[in-house]
Amino acid sequence: MPSDQTSRATTTKRLSGEAAQTLPASVATPSYDRSRVVPGIVHLGVGAFHRAHQAAYVDDCLAAGETGWGIVGVSLRSADTRDALSPQDGLYTLAIRSSGEEKLRIIGSIGALLVAPEDPDAVLTVLTDPRTRIVTLTITEKAYLRSASGGLDTAHPDIVHDLANPQTPKTAHGFLTEALARRKAAGTPPFTVLCCDNLPANGATLHRLLIEFATLRDSRLASHIADQVAFPSSMVDRIVPATTDADRARIAVELGVEDAWPVMTEPFCQWVIEDNFPQGRPAWEQFGVTMVDDVRPFEDMKLRLLNGSHSAIAYLGLLSGHATVDRAFADPAIRAFVDALWAEAIPTLPKNAGLDTASYTAELAERFSNTALAHRTAQIANDGSQKLPQRIVASAIERLRSGASPAHLMLVVAAWIAACEARGKSLPEAHFTDPLDTSMATIRDRRLSATETVNAVFDLAGFAKSAPERQRLMELTIVHLEQLQRGGPAAAFAALDI
Repeated sequence: MPSDQTSRATTTKRLSGEAAQTLPASVATPSYDRSRVVPGIVHLGVGAFHRAHQAAYVDDCLAAGETGWGIVGVSLRSADTRDALSPQDGLYTLAIRSSGEEKLRIIGSIGALLVAPEDPDAVLTVLTDPRTRIVTLTITEKAYLRSASGGLDTAHPDIVHDLANPQTPKTAHGFLTEALARRKAAGTPPFTVLCCDNLPANGATLHRLLIEFATLRDSRLASHIADQVAFPSSMVDRIVPATTDADRARIAVELGVEDAWPVMTEPFCQWVIEDNFPQGRPAWEQFGVTMVDDVRPFEDMKLRLLNGSHSAIAYLGLLSGHATVDRAFADPAIRAFVDALWAEAIPTLPKNAGLDTASYTAELAERFSNTALAHRTAQIANDGSQKLPQRIVASAIERLRSGASPAHLMLVVAAWIAACEARGKSLPEAHFTDPLDTSMATIRDRRLSATETVNAVFDLAGFAKSAPERQRLMELTIVHLEQLQRGGPAAAFAALDI
C-alpha cells in the first residue's frame, strides 16, 4: 500500500503514458500502441502478484500484436491500487531483482481499474461486455469463503448479502454468478473463469463453489454454469514481496519520475494452465506459459515443495528471529529442516508425471537465497489456517497412508500455532494475520496445555477433519508444540536430529 508520503503530490513528475516516452533506455517500456488495445480480460483481485505475473504475460502478448486482450483490473475491497495507478494511466514498474542486479520494465496491459464497493454496476458492465472472454482471479485463499468442510460458507455475511442482493454483489461468487446470469439472458456466450490462486484443483474448486452459490439463487442458472462455463485449473509461481518506501524511492531515482506503486519480483516466473478456453485465449505459450491437459502434477509439486517450504521458513524463521526468507534460509538449522521437509513431501507427489523434483528443489534453494528480494517472513505467514491444509496436511496424510512418518511436516503446523501464540509476546501483536485470529486469541488466552491447544486448533481450522489419520497428526503436532514452547525451534530441531 502506498504511504501517505508517496501518495501526496510532490514536485517529482509522475509516471504516465507521456512520461514513459522519456524514461532511460535501460528501462523497458510498452512497444505497442496502448490506444489500440481492446479489453478482453477482467481480473478480480488486482494486487501485486497479478501485476508481477499474469499482467506481465499479457503485456508480452500485446507487444506481439494480440491487441484484443487488454486487462480491466477490479479491486473487490480496497481502492489503493486504483488510486495509485489511475493517475499513471495504469502504468507501473516491474522491478525484477536478483542478488546481483535489478531490471526495470514498465507494464501497460492494465487499461482500466475499478473498485467494486464503489460501483458494483460498473464491474458487472465489464463482466457482461461481449468483448470480455476471460475472467482471471487472484483474490487469496480466504476470499473463496469456504467452510471448514471445504464447501461454501453459506452463513458468511457477504454470501448472505449477495444472495439477497444479486444486483449489488460484494464477493467474487456474487459478481461471477450475476454476470453469467446476465450474459445468459442476453444470449452472450459465457466467459472462461481462470483461477490463479493457490487452491488445490483451483478451477474445479471454484467451479464447485460457484455452482453451490448459484444453486441457492436459481437451479437452472446453476445447471448452466455447470454445463456451459469453462473453469480450467492453473498453477502460478513467482515470489512477489511487499513493496517498501525504500523501493519506491530507489525506483524513482532510476526512472527519473515517481511511481506510486512499483512491484518487486524475482527473475523466475511460471504459469501452467489447462487448455480449455471456448471463447479463445492469448497465445501465452509463446511467452513461456505451459499449456497442458492436466495441471495437477505441477500444482502438487508447487504446493508441497515451494509453498510448503515457504510456510515452514516463515513460521520457523519468525520464531528464530529472522525477518526475511533469505536470512531464515541461510540459518543452517532451517536449511537442513527444509531439505528434510522436501524429502518427506517428494514421495507424496504423482508418480510417472515427468516431475523433475531434484532440479525443482535446487532451483527453489537458489530462489530462497535471493538477497535482493527481502521477502518478509511475516508476509508469507498470513492466513496459515487457509494455506496449511493443502501445503502441509495433505502431504502428511499421504505419508501416513504409505506407512511413513510426517514428523517434519507436522512441525510446520506446530510452528504456525507457536507463531500465533507468540504475537503480543516475542512478536508484535499484529505481525501477521489469519481469518481465525479472534478464535485463536481466545484459545491462547485460556492458557491451555499443548494437547488442549492442538485439539482446539484442529477443530477450529478443520485440519484433516474426516481423515482417519487425524489423531496421529494431532499427536505429532502436540509433541512438536511442547518442544517449541519449552525451547523454541532449537529444541524442536534437536528432537528431529537436525
